[in-house]
Amino acid sequence: MNIHLTPPLDDKTIEHLRSGDRVSITGVIYTARDAAHKRLVEALESGGPLPIPLEGQIIYYMGPSPARPGRPIGSAGPTTSGRMDSYAPTLLARGLKGMIGKGNRSQLVRDAIKRHRAVYLAATGGAGALIARTIKKAEVVAYEDLGAEAIRRLEVEDFPAVVINDIYGGDLYEEGKAKYARR
Repeated sequence: MNIHLTPPLDDKTIEHLRSGDRVSITGVIYTARDAAHKRLVEALESGGPLPIPLEGQIIYYMGPSPARPGRPIGSAGPTTSGRMDSYAPTLLARGLKGMIGKGNRSQLVRDAIKRHRAVYLAATGGAGALIARTIKKAEVVAYEDLGAEAIRRLEVEDFPAVVINDIYGGDLYEEGKAKYARR
């Protein structure tokens, strides 16, 4: 079963998601990596404004490649999520509802996901060219000086992902290991 998500997300939507669920996202998502996350958290700590809304939004941890002629973006695969772990709890506390990346998350982030009612989704690593086909529009909206790490606003259609961590403590990576562990 594929669950369709349209950001911004709310608590009711999040409550229905469980680790292992396949989702497709249509609407606006934002990209940000560690340098942008650092600036977002610094802005919050200094009381300054944020360049993007956080409430109900999804951030995709992605490093794009240059767009080919006629395309909005080049390859758009996920990057390793652990690099954002020190920043994610702060953004979740401010209303962020979803994160997309690859790899597992720290206990600190998993606890924040439960506490702030959010989800962590995984996109398939190595499938950046295929994922790029779901991106209909891409524009830099903040921190242009960061190049590939600038924050982008993406308009996506049927962006595929899998729920890894849910608000109930589900962790698809741990569940998978347990399922195939030798007894």
